Amino acid sequence: MADFKFIENGSTTSVPGFRAAGVTAGFKRSGAPDFALLVSDTPANFAGVFTSCTFAAAPVRLCRERVKNGGKLRAVAVNSGNANACTGKPGLDNARLTCCMAAERLGIQPDEVAVGSTGRIGVQMPMDTIEKGLDLAVAALSCDGGNDAARAIMTTDTVPKAVALELELDGKTVTIGAMTKGAGMIDPKLVGLHATMLCFITTDADVENATLQAMLENNAENSFNRITVDGDMSTNDTVIIMANGKSQVKIAPGSDNEKIFKAALLEVMQNLARKMVTDGEGTTKVVTVEVVNAKSEKDARIAAEAVANSLLCKTAWFGNDPNWGRVVAALGYSGASFDPDKCNIYYDGIPVVLDGGDAGTPEEELAALVKKDFTIRCDFREGSSDYWVWSSDISYEYVKINADYHT
Repeated sequence: MADFKFIENGSTTSVPGFRAAGVTAGFKRSGAPDFALLVSDTPANFAGVFTSCTFAAAPVRLCRERVKNGGKLRAVAVNSGNANACTGKPGLDNARLTCCMAAERLGIQPDEVAVGSTGRIGVQMPMDTIEKGLDLAVAALSCDGGNDAARAIMTTDTVPKAVALELELDGKTVTIGAMTKGAGMIDPKLVGLHATMLCFITTDADVENATLQAMLENNAENSFNRITVDGDMSTNDTVIIMANGKSQVKIAPGSDNEKIFKAALLEVMQNLARKMVTDGEGTTKVVTVEVVNAKSEKDARIAAEAVANSLLCKTAWFGNDPNWGRVVAALGYSGASFDPDKCNIYYDGIPVVLDGGDAGTPEEELAALVKKDFTIRCDFREGSSDYWVWSSDISYEYVKINADYHT
């Protein structure tokens, strides 16, 4: 397997042939940047995965069409401050109009533009603000603009999230860059064609749409679909990847290049997924919940997700409370099939439950394990299936943020 080299201050525009900008259009009363534009200088292959929420926002519905119809993509326009969700036909018309306005300014076709939105639900998009954002962003496009774009798509995030890495294939350098946002309303269930997390990925590899789609769907299952901040799925969750082929390195299905590239792409997606949990609204703890040796992956998954989303567990973690009773309760009501008398639970490798009962580890020793970053491992000892989730605690600050956030 190839070594992956992360690029310092890397972003979507670390990839040759991509430009980006992040500007202030006026969606946010704070005056912070709130509109981003990402452009490929040449037509790019692309793929996407989206929220499985029935109330999918207009940008999601439009982007699903783009993926279904195939072809090429040249640009993505993203606004922060208005989700364009639950806005009916006018909202979808405005998403299409955004594509037309962007295409006119960039000299490309409307169906070569995708859109993304995040912010308040149920408010029609102010198209004069979109127009202003496009004018400013087109003028500001830069091959160094990736980090500005990452800042412009933030909502309650405290820091922009961007990354890029390089790998060697066929004696040439291939680059993958990405940006994401998301701090609350985070429990994605991303599917193909079916506060919000948004992610936009760029690469100069030469990859066909179908190959990109398969890799993206598989990697989403092992990255963004493994995180939770508050157990709430958004109407707008979107991940789009664009591949412009500028490196001239072909990623053919079933090839060694595909295996290596897919692993590098997963590295990028997991890096950003973990950053989202770390920057979750009010987060003070990042907790890896592992369920191992379960009868089936389904049993492992529903058990791990029950613990990761338990409010009682999450508030205990915030209070530095090693209360494993809340963990066993969540496992028990999860619906997973397992024998509780065989279950062992460990906090960072220290036993807290053995054979379904108290392991006898002193409470003061356990309390020291509930730290900024720790792992809860639940061993069912009944099979060979495993599952993990990255979760966070729930703090006073989380409640304050969401009590004060007007919709």
